[in-house]
Amino acid sequence: MKLSVTQHTPNAITCTSLFLGCMAIVAALSFDETIFGIEGYKLAYILIALAAICDFCDGAAARMLHAYSALGKELDSLSDLVSFGVAPGMLVYSMLSHTDGCPQWLPFIAFYIPVAGELRLARFNIDNRQSTSFLGMPIPANAIFWIGYTAFAIKNGEISPWISAALVIIVASLMLTSVLKMFSLKFKNASVADNYMRYIIIATAIISVALAGLSGLALTIAVYVILSAIPTKGGKG
Repeated sequence: MKLSVTQHTPNAITCTSLFLGCMAIVAALSFDETIFGIEGYKLAYILIALAAICDFCDGAAARMLHAYSALGKELDSLSDLVSFGVAPGMLVYSMLSHTDGCPQWLPFIAFYIPVAGELRLARFNIDNRQSTSFLGMPIPANAIFWIGYTAFAIKNGEISPWISAALVIIVASLMLTSVLKMFSLKFKNASVADNYMRYIIIATAIISVALAGLSGLALTIAVYVILSAIPTKGGKG
C-alpha cells in the first residue's frame, strides 16, 4: 500500500493542478463578476499561480520519490494544456470581450493560445532534445506572461484590442518555434556560476513586480526570452 501511495503522489498533485486550471477557466469567463468575494479575473490569476506551484511540485515529488511513469508524463501534459493553455486563453478572450471598440469576432483569436500550447506539448513529448532545455517558450511561461499582460491592460484600459491580438499571435508562436532554445528555470544546485541566468530572472521578477505589480510578470517573461536568445559560450545550464 505504501508503494502504491508513493507511486501515485506525483499524479495526485498533477490532477490537483488540472482541477485548479478548470476552476481558473470558470473564473476567467466570469471576468469582472465577483466569485468568493473577488473579481473573476483576479481569482483566475490566483488559480493559475496555484496550478503552477503544483506543476513544480509534481516533478519534484516524482524525483524525490523515484515515481516516474509514462502515465505521469501524459497527465502532466494534459494538465499543462488546461492550466497554462486553455485558462490563459479564456482570460485573454474575456479581456478582449470587455474591451471597448473590440470587433465581436476578434476575441476568438485568443483560442490560438491553447492551440499553440497543445502543439508545443505534443512536440515536447516526442522530442528527446528537450530534456535540459526547451525549443520554444515553455507553456507555463506563456501563462505567466498573460497574467502580467492582462493585469497591465485591465489597469490601463487604453490598449488597443488590435495590439493585444497581435501579441497573441507573437507570444503563442514563440511556443511553436524550434529556432529559439530556452533554458530551463529549474535549479539543479545553488551555484551562481551554473545558474546566473536563473538568478537574473528571479531578480527581474522581484524588482518588476515590486515596481509594477502583476504587470511586471510580462516584463519578466520578456527578459527570459531575450536572455535565451543571447548566445553564451558555455551554455545556460
